[in-house]
Order: sequence, then structure tokens, then C-alpha cells
Amino acid sequence: MRLLAGRPSWTTRDLTPGVRVVLGAVGLVVLLATWQAVVAYGLVPPGVLPAPTEIWPAWINEVSGGFWSQAVLDSLTHYSLGLLIGSALGVGAGLLCGSMPVVDALTGGAVRLLRPIPGLAWAPFAILWFGLNTAGATFIIAISVFWINFYAAYGAVRAIDRDLYEVAAAFGHGGFVGRMLYVVLPASAPGVMAGLRTGLGQGWMSVVAAELFGAPGVGARMLQASSLLATDVVVVYMVTMALLYALTDVAFGFLSKRALRWQG
Repeated sequence: MRLLAGRPSWTTRDLTPGVRVVLGAVGLVVLLATWQAVVAYGLVPPGVLPAPTEIWPAWINEVSGGFWSQAVLDSLTHYSLGLLIGSALGVGAGLLCGSMPVVDALTGGAVRLLRPIPGLAWAPFAILWFGLNTAGATFIIAISVFWINFYAAYGAVRAIDRDLYEVAAAFGHGGFVGRMLYVVLPASAPGVMAGLRTGLGQGWMSVVAAELFGAPGVGARMLQASSLLATDVVVVYMVTMALLYALTDVAFGFLSKRALRWQG
């Protein structure tokens, strides 16, 4: 009994990366097989859910017709612009509010008022102000990404050890610029990077929402396909979004590790 009690259980010990990859692949195969069986045995009404075997032919048709590449290009444009604008403004505002109590107090009421409003709720104003175009979609995405980065940067600054400011002042960096360069930016970098990475996923979720109102892109193509009951095409673009997010997340993870190498 002692030997059994002392041995780590497979349910509690850490899994090796290779085992995790294998288990992940097995889980994916089980999911696809279950999905295929549900459709093949008629457990769902015809046309409601496409079988996995129907997705690849539909993907090929979308690519050969030029629809896929154009939709992805449009969505990447909206995503890149919205992510850049929302992240830059969010990080900048978060760092400023976190490091300056006066600014934090002045903006506190507005932040509490605006933060609960989802980015999608701004869609009517985006259409009125910018129209059904790149600017309107970028506006919605930027708002959705802004708050994630704002609170990540704000929290990272507020968590900085106050003794670091005293050390910086002792070395002649007690002014605002000195504190920002030698204390705030280096100490808050991990938190800011974590917020930026979270914003990557939020940005892709906002892309579909922003384009469902008519702006060209993946979301608009999904809406067109659903209106024609082409559910296989809808799934094609759902998978496309997942793959695009995976690529951007892996790329950002690689870059963030290189950027934070100085932390050891």
C-alpha cells in the first residue's frame, strides 16, 4: 500500500510534450469520427450539419473560385489595422493611467461606464460613421482589443514594486520620463505581452462579428453561405479562422519569448 501511495498517478503527474501531442491527435480523431457518424446515421436533419468529408471539397471550390483568398485578404486587413490601433491605444492608455494617479482618477468614471459595453454594440455607430467598409470593421475590432490591452497594461503597472521607483530616483531617474523608461516599461513588459497575446484571439473573434454586418471578409462570406444553406462553406471559414488564429498565436509566442529573453 505504501508503494502504491507513493507512486505518482497518471492522472496527476505531468505529461511529456510527446504524450500530449499524441493524446491531442487521438482526441481530434475521436471528434471527427463522432461528427462523421452523427451525420452518416442521420442523427441530425440533412443540411443542418455537413460531414467532415464534405469540408475539403468545399474548401477546394472556394479556393479555386478565388473567394477564399479574397475573403482572407480582406479579413487580414481589418484584423491587422484593428489590432494595431486597439493594442497601441490600449497599452498606451493603460500605462499612463497606471503610472499617473491623477489621470487614473480623471478617467476612472469614463472607464467604468464604457468598459461593460461590448465592441459589437458599437456596430450601428460604426456603420453610421464609417459605412460598410474597412474603416467600420477596423473600428469595431479596435474597440474590442482596446480594453484587454488597457487592463493588462494597467494591472501590470499597478503591480510594480514601489521600491523600484525609489531605486530609480536614487540613480537620477525620478522624473516621469525616467520612471517610464527605466521602471514602468521593463517591469510591466510581461503583463503587457500577455495582454497583447490575449488580444490576438479577441481580435479574430471580433473580425467575424464586424464583417457579419456587410463588410467584406470571412464573416461576410460565412453569412452569404449560411443564407444559401451551404453549411460546408460555413465550416470552411470557421476552420480558416481557427488556423489563422493558431498561426498568429504561435508567431507572437515566438516573438515574445525573444523579446523577453533579457529577463532570463
